[in-house]
Amino acid sequence: MSILGTRVLRIEDPRFLTTGGVYTDDVIDEQLAGACHVFFVRSPIAHATIRSIDVSGALSAPGVLAAFSGADFSDLNEITPMMAGLLNAQMRQRVLATDTVRYVGEPVAVVVTEESYQGEDAVELVEVDYDPLPAVVGYGAAESEVLLFPEAGTNVAAVFGDPAALKPDLFDGCEVVVSRTIVNQRVAPAPMETRAAAAAWGEDGRLTAWIPNQGAQGTRQALSALLGIDPERIRVITPDVGGAFGAKFGADPEHALVAWVARALGRPARWAETRYENLIAMTHGRAQQQTVTIGGGRDGTVLAYRLEIIQDAGAYLRIGAILPFLTILMAPGPYAFPRAEAVAKTVVTNTTPIGAYRGAGRPEATAAVERAMDLFAAEIGVDPAEVRRKNLLPAFSEPHQTAFGALYDSGDYVVALDKALAAAGYQELRREQAQRRARGDIVQLGIGLASYVEITGGGDEAGPPQENATVEVHPDGTATILTGTSPHGQGHATAWAMLASDKLGIPVDKITLKWGDTDLIPEGGGTGGSRSLQQGGAAVQQASQELIEVARQRAADELEANPADLIFDVDRSVFAVAGDPDAAVPLAKLAETDRLLVRAIFSAPGATYPFGTHVAVVEVDTETGKVALRRVVTVDDAGFVLNPLLAEGQRHGGIAQGAAQAFLEEVVYDEDGNPLTASFADYPILSATEVPSFELADMATLTSYNPIGAKGIGEAGTIGATPAVQNAVIDALAHLGVRHIDMPTSSQRVWQALEAARAHAEPADWSATGRTPVGRTTTARSERA
Repeated sequence: MSILGTRVLRIEDPRFLTTGGVYTDDVIDEQLAGACHVFFVRSPIAHATIRSIDVSGALSAPGVLAAFSGADFSDLNEITPMMAGLLNAQMRQRVLATDTVRYVGEPVAVVVTEESYQGEDAVELVEVDYDPLPAVVGYGAAESEVLLFPEAGTNVAAVFGDPAALKPDLFDGCEVVVSRTIVNQRVAPAPMETRAAAAAWGEDGRLTAWIPNQGAQGTRQALSALLGIDPERIRVITPDVGGAFGAKFGADPEHALVAWVARALGRPARWAETRYENLIAMTHGRAQQQTVTIGGGRDGTVLAYRLEIIQDAGAYLRIGAILPFLTILMAPGPYAFPRAEAVAKTVVTNTTPIGAYRGAGRPEATAAVERAMDLFAAEIGVDPAEVRRKNLLPAFSEPHQTAFGALYDSGDYVVALDKALAAAGYQELRREQAQRRARGDIVQLGIGLASYVEITGGGDEAGPPQENATVEVHPDGTATILTGTSPHGQGHATAWAMLASDKLGIPVDKITLKWGDTDLIPEGGGTGGSRSLQQGGAAVQQASQELIEVARQRAADELEANPADLIFDVDRSVFAVAGDPDAAVPLAKLAETDRLLVRAIFSAPGATYPFGTHVAVVEVDTETGKVALRRVVTVDDAGFVLNPLLAEGQRHGGIAQGAAQAFLEEVVYDEDGNPLTASFADYPILSATEVPSFELADMATLTSYNPIGAKGIGEAGTIGATPAVQNAVIDALAHLGVRHIDMPTSSQRVWQALEAARAHAEPADWSATGRTPVGRTTTARSERA
């Protein structure tokens, strides 16, 4: 009986729960004996010219081995962003600022100490003379006279689509048109483990670097580019990774500087950032201003949708600068809009650079269209569930091409909506809401919906999605898997062992997974974009099947039989001659003479598109503005579920993060670019006390793009939960005149929205006055005959 699709307990957990993980700061290796410790002097000013840097004070401090400024690192290369051809080439970032600083937290000097406790005092002794410049903060950067890169002549880093090509007649024929500018706020990934690095150079001139990352191979390439050396001279090892969420892809300037210091001093070097550094200097996520315009008929049919985006890239062009590309790709979501268009521009500001954050561009698209759907539903007075049902694409099993270039592989969006509504008891919730409103309860009920489709496992300009795996069976009956993916909490050791065990008959607990070492696995795409199972897992499955065929020939020689006459008995992990079960040879025995292994590369025809619907239920205290999340009910269809335990863990974690953005998290800067959320005292993160136990309904629409039938599941929660929770909060207050609250829907913002509505209360029959109701920044027009 196959174990695929069953709840196999995670084989990773005993180690984490007993001896604990080995993170970068915990690594013990003889190559790191006598390591020095690297610390960074970071700019306290968002925008300034550097007049001078004096490190002499630090050099005289106890335990200080060396101190460097930007001029010392002239041999290191600048950071090259992804899809650089789309971006303004004059907006360059050096690994260490030399002439100008552009955000609080940008490193300007390096101090190296003998012991780790000596560094924090020593960096305070470095004197930097800054000449402050005006800061550019916010989405109006394109109009600012202050330029972050004067040589570029603009603060616009990229444009996606042609704003001049937006159709003035897009909304012709619409009875109702609703438009609003909303904000998908900046958030911090805030992983449990902050960024870190350890580096040692061998006598052969090769660098070994331990870096927590989401793909050792990509990190090696990025480190190679920064250091200007051949990738073959670098070995990257990935220890356990305490959270990543998209922010630990590639190599950061600090990683290259640690390696440079180790080479310059002729001794290994280590670095681990503080939580303060992490919150101000690790890349942030989201940070989009979106103007949504939606139009259609009063029967709920949407005829046209427009999305206009301003992406805040922060001070330098990391992956966040090109995320509008994905937001536009997924702009219409799961809906059959007859007419839709989207444009975006990316601007630089004096803030921390924006990188990938769980979902990376796709949650932003869903948040925009789902707020638009609720705004439209409220305007025409139709239940938001009915508006969604009326406009969702019908079920399809053959790929569906959207007007934005996405090729949805398979989907049944209406069924997902109906399943989620049924699981939530939607009609009962609406009845309870109506009763509370009729009674005038202080605590009101809000119900929010979000239907979504997302892209997972996409390829890049280099070619279609692919991944490699090597499976080896050992004479003692165990097996080893080498994978190009990189687990950091997803449960790959369990999932990959299940796939191999299903083909080889070797128990899961006798299969070892290895990853994250570029000497062992030189090629690999790492883990991101919810790609791992559908590509990395498929490669393991393929390698296991091919190994059986290699072993079949050996078994035929051993048994002096025709290979075609052999049957592989998975339950016993033996080859037997058909009709003669006593003539058998164990799979493990076939590895005694020669190594029995196969390396396979799985290539997918394209990306897959998981989908689903989330229903959020909140209670809002109308006197204090306090929001309490009571329920989140979800359908997340990611195709075949290999292990429900692992999939549910991914869903729970994603929902929690998505909900946290909706009502809690926000990175805030003042007008001078000073971060106001530089500790967990100011940047609250979600704990178990703020969330209920989520309710997960099942649905599986298989994809034909891989033999497992799986799509990605890792980011679904952050895509569906965020707008569902935001919509729920607004829904709780809609009868009081509140039409929109930007995220996070904090108590303060909710209270302010209520106060504004109360201050401008409208007559019961407001339509007779010819005025617009309170808080409604929409335009509605009747269709002209």
